[in-house]
Amino acid sequence: MSKLIPSTFFSLFLLSLYLHVLLAGEVKRNPFSAKASLIRYWNTHISNNLPKPSFLLSKASPLSAVDAAMFSKLASQGGGALSTRLAAFCSAANLFCGFSSSSTTTAAATAPHPGNADFTSYSNKQFTSYRGSQLGGRDSFTNYSLAINMPVNSFTRYNPGSTGHGEGFNNYANNGNVANESFTSYGASGTGGLGEFTNYATNVNVPDLKFSSYSSNANNHRLSFGSYSQDTNSGSQAFTTYGKNGNGVPSQFTNYAQGANIVGSGFAGYGELANAANDSFKGYAVQGNNPRTTFKNYGSRASSGAERFENYRDQANVGDDTFQSYGRDSSSAKVGFLNYGKSFNEGVDTFKEYGKGGVDRNINFKSYGVNNSFKGYENDKKGISFAGYRQKGPTGKGGKVVNRLVEEGKFFREAILKTGTVFRMPDIKDKMPERSFLPRSISSKLPFSTSKISEMRGVFGASENSTLERVMLNALAECERPPSPGETKRCVASIEDMIDFSATVLGDNVVVRTTENVHGSGQQVVIGSVRGVNGGQVTKSVSCHQSLFPYLLYYCHSVPKVRVYEADILDLKTKAKINHGVAICHLDTSAWSPGHAAFLTLGSGPGLIEVCHWIFENDMTWATAD
Repeated sequence: MSKLIPSTFFSLFLLSLYLHVLLAGEVKRNPFSAKASLIRYWNTHISNNLPKPSFLLSKASPLSAVDAAMFSKLASQGGGALSTRLAAFCSAANLFCGFSSSSTTTAAATAPHPGNADFTSYSNKQFTSYRGSQLGGRDSFTNYSLAINMPVNSFTRYNPGSTGHGEGFNNYANNGNVANESFTSYGASGTGGLGEFTNYATNVNVPDLKFSSYSSNANNHRLSFGSYSQDTNSGSQAFTTYGKNGNGVPSQFTNYAQGANIVGSGFAGYGELANAANDSFKGYAVQGNNPRTTFKNYGSRASSGAERFENYRDQANVGDDTFQSYGRDSSSAKVGFLNYGKSFNEGVDTFKEYGKGGVDRNINFKSYGVNNSFKGYENDKKGISFAGYRQKGPTGKGGKVVNRLVEEGKFFREAILKTGTVFRMPDIKDKMPERSFLPRSISSKLPFSTSKISEMRGVFGASENSTLERVMLNALAECERPPSPGETKRCVASIEDMIDFSATVLGDNVVVRTTENVHGSGQQVVIGSVRGVNGGQVTKSVSCHQSLFPYLLYYCHSVPKVRVYEADILDLKTKAKINHGVAICHLDTSAWSPGHAAFLTLGSGPGLIEVCHWIFENDMTWATAD
């Protein structure tokens, strides 16, 4: 018995020590947790004793010491081992892994619905065999799946065989993160009527939209897409067997994918065997960033149709479009391309078998961009005309291009950062799903490169060509691209990595800042007191911008010649302080594209003016401590 007493006392001593650490100091939790380990790392790698930013520490991994050790071990064994515990891993680590989920919250509507239907504030439903052989009437979907993190909707065999029936989709799946929408056998064999999509999937992070067998065998069922996928980020739309065998089925796409970031659209079997179809694309992918569009078997064997592309990819940043078997074997087709690909930063377009085998073609290209390839393009060139084929891009020196798509206040001049200035605050709200960083002990063991995309799919259970794979590839493309002149860049998957990168560029006496909240977004506000960081002198900084990925991932970079400011944001009427903003001004814009949105809204061009912007919610900038 006496031999056990020292051991008991020692155990009590350890327990007392543990409770002391638990209840005192900065870490009021298990000292071996991922967050506690981060704070110890912070203390040893940042030299100042300034308060640690709560907004950044809140993003630290919530994993316990036991879970972190277990998942780290699984990660070291390869993606296959971790994938066996994927659900537990995503839940415990606060990741967003459900990009390709197809679950829905309620059962489907499975029987014909009498009368007209008005769906308001409706979300995540399946419509199967809905509204069969309807005569007249109209279904209205208003505020459908708005601001939902991952709306999943399916319209299967919707409204088949209807006559004179209209469908209206207003504000459909807007402001979501990952929109999985499927329209299958929609409006098949319908006669007359109108399918109208207004503000469809606007401001969505990863749209994954599929139209399969849409309006096939229809007779004069007009389709209208207005503001389709505008300002979206990194997604895809697929139009398969769209309007096949239709008779006089006009489709109008207005403001399609305007201002979108890396949106891929696939049109396969579009308007095939159609008779007198009339499709109009207005404002297609205008001012988009790297739009990628594939038109395959588009309008093949169509009769007496007319296709019009107006302002197609105008003012876009690069991009990659492929037209394969476009209008092949068609009869009396008329195709007009107006302002096609007039990008400021040119992309690549490939035309294969364009108009091949057609009869009485009338195809016109006006103001057509450069870097394009025509293969098998209507060998005799009969009926083809090119007007204003542009060999060189604009210089961007002076002038101003009107751009109504760039939100007011998103970019501004340094002069507005003065007390009393009234301006419109842009929407600085973070639209991405909430996630946490991984501990470096885990993130460092996970594959992260385009050469290892198959391994990455294995870790997160993603299939090839899935939404999740596209999300990962888009993030990798930004992380792996060469730095711009004067830029130093790195993607970071842990706060430790972010500290290391910032300290490498700026030294270890650094502080990180972000805009305090989102108050004032989209409103007229007043600038209060203004303070220049580091005395308002030209300085170095490291700005970190959130990327869409299963775990929290930031693209951090440092560019030369910037000034960083802090400013109070005041209510326009009461003059009460509602926010404390952080803004960064880029003094050297010489390496920017002439088509950059900042120049389109402010005028001028690369190297001629400075450009400022606010640090948005959950983004941040590092600088040396004052």
